[in-house]
Amino acid sequence: MGQYTASQRKNVRILLVGDAGVGKTSLILSLVSEEYPEEVPPRAEEITIPANVTPEQVPTSIVDYSALEQTDEALGVEINKAHVVCIVYAVNDDDSLDRITSHWLPLVREKCNLSLESEADGAERDEEGEGGAGGEREPLRKPIVLVGNKIDMIEYSTMDSVLAIMEDYPEIESCVECSAKTLHNISEMFYYAQKAVLHPTSPLYMMEEQELTPACKKSLVRIFKICDIDGDNLLNDYELNLFQRRCFNTPLQPQILDEVKAVIQKNVPDGIYQDAVTLKGFLFLHCLFIQRGRNETTWAVLRRFGYNDQLDMCQEYLRPPLKIPPGSSTELSHRGQQFLIAVFERYDRDGDGALSPDEHKMLFSTCPSSPWSYSTDIRKSCPINETTGWVTLHGWLCRWTLMTLIDVVKTMEYLAYLGFNVHENDSQLAAIHVTRERRIDLAKRQSSRSVYKCHVIGPKGSGKTGLCRGFLVDDMSKLIGKEFKTNVVHCINSVQVYGQEKHLILRDIDVRHALDPLQPQEVNCDVACLVYDSSNPRSFEYVARIYIKYYAESKIPVMIVGTKCDMDERRQDYLMQPSEFCEKYKLLPPHLFSLKTNKKELYTKLATMAAFPRFQAAWILFYKHRLVQLWESAHLRQFGLMTEDPKLWWKAGLGVAAATMVGFFVLKTISAAGAHSR
Repeated sequence: MGQYTASQRKNVRILLVGDAGVGKTSLILSLVSEEYPEEVPPRAEEITIPANVTPEQVPTSIVDYSALEQTDEALGVEINKAHVVCIVYAVNDDDSLDRITSHWLPLVREKCNLSLESEADGAERDEEGEGGAGGEREPLRKPIVLVGNKIDMIEYSTMDSVLAIMEDYPEIESCVECSAKTLHNISEMFYYAQKAVLHPTSPLYMMEEQELTPACKKSLVRIFKICDIDGDNLLNDYELNLFQRRCFNTPLQPQILDEVKAVIQKNVPDGIYQDAVTLKGFLFLHCLFIQRGRNETTWAVLRRFGYNDQLDMCQEYLRPPLKIPPGSSTELSHRGQQFLIAVFERYDRDGDGALSPDEHKMLFSTCPSSPWSYSTDIRKSCPINETTGWVTLHGWLCRWTLMTLIDVVKTMEYLAYLGFNVHENDSQLAAIHVTRERRIDLAKRQSSRSVYKCHVIGPKGSGKTGLCRGFLVDDMSKLIGKEFKTNVVHCINSVQVYGQEKHLILRDIDVRHALDPLQPQEVNCDVACLVYDSSNPRSFEYVARIYIKYYAESKIPVMIVGTKCDMDERRQDYLMQPSEFCEKYKLLPPHLFSLKTNKKELYTKLATMAAFPRFQAAWILFYKHRLVQLWESAHLRQFGLMTEDPKLWWKAGLGVAAATMVGFFVLKTISAAGAHSR
């Protein structure tokens, strides 16, 4: 993939209006034929100039207007279809100049805003139907170019009068004097019209105040922060060169760089500090570009960083199309992880390996807002530094991993805001990995994913929230008796599965009433953890009903967990006890869990079951009770192994797993050979 830049218009439509006899039609015909026409029709036909002969390499349509042949309604339609309107006056006719302000400019504004009101009425009707409310809309400003024709007939200029008009009408992008007869400035006139559409001044610069617009300044501040790689609020030579390459695909020559710095230093004393460009100097430079008529330079920068003509971030820049097949999931790629590590380290100013609230706020200053709450989300859903309560690098990557799985579009948006597209010279798609479909994982009995989603389901009071939060802390016993006030649904951390790091996301499924049905998105996951309170005799029934109703016929691995095992275990008021229930439905024995014991093998078991769906030989190392059954049925005593031998379970488990895998491959080989012989 190549670098992505917000695209400009694919075509330009120019409309020429003005009083009769000012030379509108002559200007068009002189441009096309490159000579003055002896006979001029009342109105020229619409013409289209191919892209390869225009300065901006954009196909351009030029439309003429004639009061003799067109009605006011037809003029209104043409004004709204046009991207830019050229108001032509005759420099030797003061009345045509006066009518720019008395007739033509008010008319263009009126027609544009009538169209805007019509669109607004339709939008309000839609919003009312959806229960929304419309806000006030900005008046629409169609770009205007003032064109003084017949300059060959006078010895003076009308520019002073025209510049005074420009101060009162911000939509006027430029003005030019020309002659259809001598062809003077004809090409320039249409170039200015093109430029008014492709590189408009009004979104960037306020003529009266001689300053950048607030929207332009805000956009350039974000760009400065993204380019400030070392975070010292300065752009050094390396950062300026990288900026130049990213925006213009060419290095910045040392001599030119020195000249640029000299210009900044001369005009803005604090624009240069320690031979580097400050934010004030960076803003001045773009202001200077615009003042000198080089809008295209600033627009090239803005579009490279994803801005459209209204200085909003383009939707196609924020959300490039990503195809996700049914049953697939999304994870961060290696490039995505490396970028996020670099961003973390850039804003970890004190180098303590954690982001303080202020550092976290500064990191997301290039974004409209933070993607999550620091105090009530990321600190409650990811591992943190338990001494300071600040987010560690590990927790930072975990939170991004979580967002990428559950809302990949939001991940791509915030990667764009943080500058991934610019620093990596690629779209955010390079930061996303789409996994293979789940049906393939089930067929192969092994998942290719590195992020698994586990739904933790159980009745209120069963301890499932404590089970989820215990996944994040080193000492789970500190959570005993703690009231969990924040409504955090997901908890994520990493676990080791056969020597490989995997991320496990625990989703706490909120059960309001025992009879409430679960929604499909609450059922579907990589592994289900059904939780009951082993000290409450009425707790297991809910778990049993959930299993029978939603999971008995599914292919989702299920683990049943009895919490609060440090308390007296009570007999459950159900048809079967948990162990009998698991045996009947061919589930592994219930796992007994307690925050007080601080044993975390439960999370590894869940991740292993998700990694190897429908392949119990990979899980069996964790289950001592099953190994006892295998040991007894196979009469392992004859090998001299005693049940008290602490190494027995690992030896037997490895042997069973190895034998199962060998048998599987032998059977597969025999089947293939038989098929070949047939």
